[in-house]
Amino acid sequence: VQLQALGGGLAQAGDSLKLSCAASGLTSDVSDVYSMGWFRQAPGKERELVCATSWHGGPESCGTSVEGRFTIERDDAKKAVNLQMRSLKPEDTAVYLCAAATKWNGHFSRGYGSWGQGTLVTVSS
Repeated sequence: VQLQALGGGLAQAGDSLKLSCAASGLTSDVSDVYSMGWFRQAPGKERELVCATSWHGGPESCGTSVEGRFTIERDDAKKAVNLQMRSLKPEDTAVYLCAAATKWNGHFSRGYGSWGQGTLVTVSS
């Protein structure tokens, strides 16, 4: 499974940005990808879950630091997810990474077997 991430860049506090991630290289096996999500990692900090979602009526979760501001949307046909980021804050500055897994792992980053290239989001005050 390959993940192609798009979006990111520079923003000011209070702005909105959208990140997109599409999965490719899937077989006809519906279990190839069960959940997809976005993590982020800031310099000197651990990788943390931003938001993750799953197919087939499965769970969805966002980190507490982004609840109420960020939402994740699924495109079932394209096997893609969009991360809509609103009311951005300087502390949202990080490299954002798209990830996919064959089962639900929530915030447990080690459970995600496929990772896309990181995209930098920088929020100025």
